Amino acid sequence: MAASMYIVVEGEDPGFDIFVNGQALARNEDALEQLAERLKVSPLLEFFSADENSMALLLEQGAGNPDWAQHLPEPQWFNAPDGLRTVRALIDFLAATPAALGSDTQPALYELREYERVLRKTAERELHWHLAVSWR
Repeated sequence: MAASMYIVVEGEDPGFDIFVNGQALARNEDALEQLAERLKVSPLLEFFSADENSMALLLEQGAGNPDWAQHLPEPQWFNAPDGLRTVRALIDFLAATPAALGSDTQPALYELREYERVLRKTAERELHWHLAVSWR
């Protein structure tokens, strides 16, 4: 089962495309967490929050227990500039160190640049965001 880390933007329709595949980031999440700590920025999963929609998607995909959805806390929302700080630090490092994640460096770098695009537009519109995870 492949995991994907994707961005959720607060509200019904932010007015721009928020899709990012996120599979390379999910595959390398442990290494990226360690890298973020070395770079003294928040790891990506610190921006994770579950909401009813993402939990419903997980349940549709056969992951998890239906009882979860009934006891979820309110989703947490984060400021886009905080996420941009992490994403840009990771981009700078991976661009300068092409072998950092082996053959996954370029796919992860591509997805981080997509995250940057989404978070920049989120910041411009003064919206909030969080990461969610899906399994396929």
